[in-house]
Amino acid sequence: MIRFEQVSKRYPGGVESLADISFEIRQGELIVLRGHSGAGKSTLLKLIPALERPTAGRVLVNDQDVGRLPRSAIPYLRRSLGLVTQDSRLLYDRSVLDNVLMPLVITGLSGKEAKKRAHVALDRVGLSGYERAMPITLSGGEQQRVAIARAIVNRPAILIADEPTAHLDAEYADEIAALFRSFNEAGVTVIVATHSESLFAARAPRRLSLSHGRLVA
Repeated sequence: MIRFEQVSKRYPGGVESLADISFEIRQGELIVLRGHSGAGKSTLLKLIPALERPTAGRVLVNDQDVGRLPRSAIPYLRRSLGLVTQDSRLLYDRSVLDNVLMPLVITGLSGKEAKKRAHVALDRVGLSGYERAMPITLSGGEQQRVAIARAIVNRPAILIADEPTAHLDAEYADEIAALFRSFNEAGVTVIVATHSESLFAARAPRRLSLSHGRLVA
């Protein structure tokens, strides 16, 4: 499903974020990506939805070389992906429902079907009844749940999360980790970068370890 073939990423000034990375992720796996701050975890995750492009090597998603996709094809790639970042990146001038609807609006789905999907996504993350709330009134954990609902509203086959529990207390972190485990149990391929890999220990996930831009385990 996802394959990295000798992937490297260098930024202007010669800064090397990733070097000669190769691995494969199979459909339905739960992957924990670990490594120190600055190890290259975020860069690696950004290569999958083509938010970044490799300097060398190939990143393949469902046999597509995403590093060479034309810009016009990238939105179609991202429809099969859900992305959750450290910062929820919610629109604070719009309601919870409007935030979750955003990916559907972008893809051209609107009306009753879009609202139905948004309500289902919010129910899936335990926020049924919060549709009219403004994000600023929610706790950090609730905001992250809205971001997750937004990520899954398109029913992605692959869910990518970059430190989704980084700014949450232990209770909220456990709840968010449980959500990702439940998505995986439902057949979604889940890739999570985290410093707190113990949150996912119950599922005995496969682990990929980065150190200074290199895959070490």
